[in-house]
Amino acid sequence: MTRDPQPPARVNAPTERTNERTRDIDLLPTLDILHVLNAEDRTVPEAVGRALPELARAVDLAVTALRSGGRVHYVGAGTSGRLAVLDAAELIPTYNVPADWVVAHQAGGSGAFQKAVENAEDDTDSGAALVDSQVTGSDFVLGLTASGRTPYVMGALQAARRAGAGTALMSANPESAGNAPADVVIAVDTGPEPIAGSTRMKAGTAQKLVLTSFSTAVMIRMGRTYSNLMVSMLATNAKLRGRTVAILREATDASEQECARALGDAGGDLKTALVHLLTGSDVERSAAALAVSDGRVRDALRSLTR
Repeated sequence: MTRDPQPPARVNAPTERTNERTRDIDLLPTLDILHVLNAEDRTVPEAVGRALPELARAVDLAVTALRSGGRVHYVGAGTSGRLAVLDAAELIPTYNVPADWVVAHQAGGSGAFQKAVENAEDDTDSGAALVDSQVTGSDFVLGLTASGRTPYVMGALQAARRAGAGTALMSANPESAGNAPADVVIAVDTGPEPIAGSTRMKAGTAQKLVLTSFSTAVMIRMGRTYSNLMVSMLATNAKLRGRTVAILREATDASEQECARALGDAGGDLKTALVHLLTGSDVERSAAALAVSDGRVRDALRSLTR
């Protein structure tokens, strides 16, 4: 006797529902389509703004992990995972952080970065195995999933909690917050997508905003900036080397020649050149003050100007 196949369970998430504002979008001319999409996009920053208290808690957990010698892990699938990979990769040149400070993990592995491997997100055991092999109790794990229920991400978060790591979940589904296996739930209510279920749209934009704000706030708290300047950046090409001089000029009001000379004396280290120019201390004392202050420019300045 042949049994009728059971229909797959339908995902019950706000992003899957029909958006009444875009129901007739396929009847519109091109410019009107774009106006409608743009109007939907403008709702995303406000939705992110409502989740900032939870995001702040996640930032603090991540900073605690890094200061204790741990790492930050992003775990995602599909669009969420790809955005996580992008964010982690950009931190290295922007803030000159060690490559293992922030590590992104994508369901399906590196092959899923360019080509969708949709079934990989259903593998709870794979997410748990990833964490079991790479996460310690000193780490922090941020799970990213539009639905708030992706099995790969849930498996990773459950394993992270068992390991004693700090955990947070970022989703576009406030309805999933109650039973999430995470210390913090960052639920950004972006509502129905313009194209039902296409979470690379508003949900993806929200995750990009959350990730960028999260990692930037973590870098600021870790002393990788001075004022609003990227004083920890890694100058790997001519454009960035020129930017280091511009940053020094902005921060110190010194001439271009003075800044270039200070950078040369400091062996290209922007923070050392900055402390040297702001305090008048020699390069050696400036570097030593930064070492004692764990690279925090303001702490180094205070220690040299008492």
